[in-house]
Amino acid sequence: MPAECVAYKTVHRAAGSLFPVLTTEAQRLLFSLTEAQVAEYRARGFIKGPRVLDDHQIAVLAEALERVRTGDHPRLNELYEIDEAYTRAPGENVFHFLGAWMIEEAFHDVLFHPAVAVPVSQLLGCSKVRFWHDQVFYKPARHPGVVAWHQDYAYWTRSVPARHLTVWIGLDDSTRENGCVHFVPGSHRWNLLPKGALLEDMEAIKQRLTREQVAYFMPEPMILRAGECSFHHCMTLHGSYGNTSDRPRRAVVINYMHPDSRSADGTNPLLLHTPIIPEGEIIQGENYPIVYDSSLRLA
Repeated sequence: MPAECVAYKTVHRAAGSLFPVLTTEAQRLLFSLTEAQVAEYRARGFIKGPRVLDDHQIAVLAEALERVRTGDHPRLNELYEIDEAYTRAPGENVFHFLGAWMIEEAFHDVLFHPAVAVPVSQLLGCSKVRFWHDQVFYKPARHPGVVAWHQDYAYWTRSVPARHLTVWIGLDDSTRENGCVHFVPGSHRWNLLPKGALLEDMEAIKQRLTREQVAYFMPEPMILRAGECSFHHCMTLHGSYGNTSDRPRRAVVINYMHPDSRSADGTNPLLLHTPIIPEGEIIQGENYPIVYDSSLRLA
């Protein structure tokens, strides 16, 4: 069946062979974080993860990204969204879109990649991991676009409680020069800040912080090689500056949540093109698959 005909959101396992499938406990241990890494995540709200993509996997994902970015894709109308700020001013704002997992096999299958899903289970502290939604960010070379300081959960309050985390995977080396992500250590313990425009105003955060928060606002850059990842809590404050280098900065971002997360809004779809989930009911169904279950017995 041609890729453009596959309803990937109905396939709740890897559809292809780009990523490995867990078959043994030894493999699970290979992909697991150490106790020290988990403790660091709890204390700081983020950690640098391992290399989760090899060169071939990076190339396949990058090719798929280009089909979307250039508009050379027959299923663009199935995406959750392409950020309005980019479509309005592409020379100023980062290219950012949601829903690639529904239209490209590689973006679909990376959700189930055990190098990603096993650590997420450890950091969420639950045996099952539920997918929330994906994002892709593309910063062209010499591009001023930023991703403004924000907490992810400020955009996700339609799902409760705040038991989500984000995996950020670089398709390029990520440096200060090309706009790597910066995290504010310990900010996952802060209150939920009012959300702002995601792609436009890097300085607006200053009006939303208390005096005490300003004193602890000491961002740290997350320097990554292509294929490496980071994990961060949904309340951790983070952002990224423009790209001053001669190469792009591309990233696949996957958002996961506790399997018992519930809908806080029974009047609107949680994501565009998805069915309404009544308030108080578990967020589940074909758009929110379980991607990993550590209780399943392996050899």
